[in-house]
Amino acid sequence: MRAPQSRTGAGTAALAPPVAAIRVAVRRALSGLPGAGPVLVACSGGADSLALAAAAAFVAPRLGRRAGLVTVDHGLQPGSAERAESVAGWARGQGLDPVEAVPVRVAGRTGGPEAAAREARYEALVDAARRHDAAAVLLGHTRDDQAETVLLALARGAGPRGLAGMPERRQLAGVTLLRPLLDVAREDTRKACAALGLAPWDDPHNVDPAYARSRVRADALPALVRALGPGVVDNLARTARQIAADTTALDELAAAALVEVRAAAGGLAVEALAALPAAVRTRVLHAWARELGASPAALSHRHVAALDALVTDWHGQGAVHLPGGLPVVRRAGRLTA
Repeated sequence: MRAPQSRTGAGTAALAPPVAAIRVAVRRALSGLPGAGPVLVACSGGADSLALAAAAAFVAPRLGRRAGLVTVDHGLQPGSAERAESVAGWARGQGLDPVEAVPVRVAGRTGGPEAAAREARYEALVDAARRHDAAAVLLGHTRDDQAETVLLALARGAGPRGLAGMPERRQLAGVTLLRPLLDVAREDTRKACAALGLAPWDDPHNVDPAYARSRVRADALPALVRALGPGVVDNLARTARQIAADTTALDELAAAALVEVRAAAGGLAVEALAALPAAVRTRVLHAWARELGASPAALSHRHVAALDALVTDWHGQGAVHLPGGLPVVRRAGRLTA
């Protein structure tokens, strides 16, 4: 992996527009970030995360903050350990600190290979952030990744939470995750790497048709661009931002409503639930089910719809069984577990 090189002209550095755009995005994400700890870039060596790491190495010190890097070796491909060490060596050469290459075990986890790898990766990132008391972990997802996420959510029949895509900022196990590049095109990260003299690694899994996201990337999204024009990628990403804002507002209303519908004798008051707008009521029921101990991963639309039927379509039906074997019944005007 070659070190970044400056391009000059007429005695002054000429900064390529994609490099400038990514640095601006990183500066915006880091400005006002609380805490004095470093920021850690999650970097696979691909164009997106490599361009992000190069930008963080430039921007963070100018904001008075250290930037480090974590590269996760999933152990799923030959040479993965050597590749992770190569990324880590490049990062150290750029002055990033701390730098870690972390091996993880993917086999034996529940879910498909994509989900298992993602779970292992995020666990490793959270652990690294805690070890170094990091202010945040930076992820290299781009506008194209966001558009693909929305299409996959549509295909699954996901509700607003799924269509909201990936948030720019979220908390995971007490660690702040930031995605500075959600308004940056994937092509611009490649152009930035070229301008900086960086040779990114192309993950073969990204073009493997066995994975749904790879098929969307290779076939579905390009077909939409051909049919509807290049603006479709930005439109899908913008739709995610708009839905995310609406979802946040509804979640706040639901949090307040959950307090109001609690019955004095325990459980939730059916009459108060029935008076809520459907979009708020279903969120209240979803939050309450999680509060009772239902696994978020296993709690589905079907479970929430069955709870809602106890409120809005009551005809003496029996208990609704939530994930984990938790029965919820309607009794004496209340939903109780």
